[in-house]
Amino acid sequence: MFRAAVQLSVSGIRSLARSRPTYTAPLAARCYSHGKQETDEEFDARWVTYFSKPDIDAWELRKGMNTLIGYDLVPEPKILDAALRACRRLNDLASAIRILEAVKDKAGSHKDIYPYLIQELRPTLDELGISTPEELGIDKV
Repeated sequence: MFRAAVQLSVSGIRSLARSRPTYTAPLAARCYSHGKQETDEEFDARWVTYFSKPDIDAWELRKGMNTLIGYDLVPEPKILDAALRACRRLNDLASAIRILEAVKDKAGSHKDIYPYLIQELRPTLDELGISTPEELGIDKV
């Protein structure tokens, strides 16, 4: 009886080993996006248009900046210019300074990006009367 059970189990294992088909599935290339790829200029224009809306409110400004900062990039000066002008239209100096702080944080270890952005934004900052975090002394806190 034990011998019959062993023979059945051994023959069952052999049949499993023999009957296992070997399939080679082709590698599938996945296309996750079927839409048109947005160029850098279109991206910049979309965000400048967003921040240039005359009826933008404080929530939309914060939402836009949170979304923009969430991307894997440092925003172009023209986008930041539009965002700072939106802050001025809303009389929201705190958001303007937060934008500059976020951009400085986003630049990270690339020490040449933030000074370049401030250099490009200097005329706008002077026109709107916005001081940088460094000028206010809050970058050392």
